[in-house]
Amino acid sequence: MIQQIEFTLRAYPRGIHLVTGEVMRQLPELPEKGLLHLLIKHTSAALAVNENADPDVRHDLNVIFDRLVPENAPFYLHTDEGPDDMPSHAKSILVGPSLSLPVSRHHLNLGTWQGIYLCEFRDYGGPRKIVATIIGE
Repeated sequence: MIQQIEFTLRAYPRGIHLVTGEVMRQLPELPEKGLLHLLIKHTSAALAVNENADPDVRHDLNVIFDRLVPENAPFYLHTDEGPDDMPSHAKSILVGPSLSLPVSRHHLNLGTWQGIYLCEFRDYGGPRKIVATIIGE
């Protein structure tokens, strides 16, 4: 069985946002076992799996990304869309646009402290489109 759906996550401000529940509400029932693949259809945001309990992790990740890829670096050529644009592209490459997650017994088989993050790297990124492909039996 292969199913594919597209849905839109609401607009989030810049930051790292736990979206596991929002993603799961958009999906049909998951198979007994299989794989869920998620792709974000944008080049200035990303998807990740990480700590889902302590919000300090999200804060610290933002600080790390902003130090790794600062705004207004003098060597950026792509600057027409504002100071957050080129850094958002670089950050999205570092994190990546997709996730492949195991499905077991009709549920995501994540670790106890793992959740799905939307990494929004723009100040005003807007709603984000996601393609979900479910493969299973």
